[in-house]
Amino acid sequence: MFSKILVANRGEIAVRVMRACRELGIESVAVYSSADKRAFHRVYADECYYIGKADPRSSYLNIDKIIEVAKKSGAEAIHPGYGFLAENAEFAERCEEEGIVFIGPSPEVIRIAGSKVKSREMMQKAGVPVIPGSPRLESVDEAREWAERIGYPVAIKASGGGGGIGIAVVNNPEELEDAFRKSRKLGERYFRDSTVYLEKYLERPRHIEVQILADHHGNVIHLGERECSIQRRHQKLIEEAPSPALNDEMRERLGKLAVKGAKEIGYTNAGTFEFLYENGNFYFLEINSRLQVEHTITEIVTGIDIVKYQILIASGEELRHKQEDVKIRGHAIECRINAEDPVNFYPRSGRIVHYRSPGGIGVRVDSGIHMGYRIPEEYDSMISKLITYGETRGEAIARMKRALYEYIIEGVETNIPFHVAVMNDEEYVKGNIHTKFVEERNIAEKVKEYMAAFRPIKARLDEIFMESDLSREEISAIVTAIDLYEEEEEYGIEQRIWQAIFSLGA
Repeated sequence: MFSKILVANRGEIAVRVMRACRELGIESVAVYSSADKRAFHRVYADECYYIGKADPRSSYLNIDKIIEVAKKSGAEAIHPGYGFLAENAEFAERCEEEGIVFIGPSPEVIRIAGSKVKSREMMQKAGVPVIPGSPRLESVDEAREWAERIGYPVAIKASGGGGGIGIAVVNNPEELEDAFRKSRKLGERYFRDSTVYLEKYLERPRHIEVQILADHHGNVIHLGERECSIQRRHQKLIEEAPSPALNDEMRERLGKLAVKGAKEIGYTNAGTFEFLYENGNFYFLEINSRLQVEHTITEIVTGIDIVKYQILIASGEELRHKQEDVKIRGHAIECRINAEDPVNFYPRSGRIVHYRSPGGIGVRVDSGIHMGYRIPEEYDSMISKLITYGETRGEAIARMKRALYEYIIEGVETNIPFHVAVMNDEEYVKGNIHTKFVEERNIAEKVKEYMAAFRPIKARLDEIFMESDLSREEISAIVTAIDLYEEEEEYGIEQRIWQAIFSLGA
């Protein structure tokens, strides 16, 4: 077992990994940028090191600097979290060369998963159904031939894409050339890979994914599925487990497909196989060769700590569970709480001046923020993940409504009203969801109604902050004092200051 792990990430996922380390008796090492001088993950870790300016290329994407800190701190392994370097084969390879364990799959598997063209080919070889589509496309004329063969609408996709980047939907031949060039350009810009391919575009599918665990001894199991159909611009916003669309027979069939696919490519560690589901058919979509944001809901319904398993697998241990040991109990829902306009989803930044997280039975909050913290402009706008559990889906929804009612975040606009609107939508409550749900149900207009209705309730809840021990001016003064502290790599004085602030509830 490792004695020290460096977490090459920030925010809530860094804290989540460090919690697993603490429970396993492993010391954790944090890294932080200039934008995260006052981030909670710095304080929570056993050690922390400054690695560069706010621009991710200077800090969280700086492979040389992260490796340097790992060696300096004596960390034997690196956990990449999600995003940043989590699916970077070059980084995993560099870790191997430096004698540091990368907590994730091998560089070879990361490369397969990172290429949608290659992963589609591998899944077809394994007998996993894929959406009708093309191989790699070299020209617009070739794309036009495949589109005619498959039938419109089609989607042109960047092979190395993710998070909806590089996807262009084409409804007719006139739109194809522009979409082809746009996808290639985005693929090159964001993933240094201009390869594109074409797929049949499913109009109203459900997005369902399977969590797998695989050790280095040939054992592979799945932990059931998650439904991720509530999205905007191909970005997930609400996830739940299990999917309300599947029965036990379908669940078993889908799980076996994911396990089969994982074995085909020699997958190890935790990973996710994503599928689209429509009219009784599952179609392979992509592989996420990392920990997913929404791993939390699988942990809740199975009772299995996925992050701990990542560490145990990386240290060489065998899986402690067999497939028959995995039981799905109850229902869990996750809402991603983002700093953004709840109607048009534009990201927001700013300082959190009032904060109180929800609690009570069946509620979990994963976050890396605190009162007085400034949401940086340079990174993803997610503030926290709000998760509820119930014996039934109805109870999980009821608890989510209650938790959203309790959640107070002042100083920065959030998408909490969006989640309230979805939880109260009658079709969502019935489980009639798909990837076009937000648009078809006109959730944006419902959000405006809930924003207006929620103002007086919020005003009453805000009264608890009227007599706080520290005034807004006092918090501001403390923050300003820390801003003036220049020794960013020094852990002692600044660390003690922030621990004192947290102990006061600031």
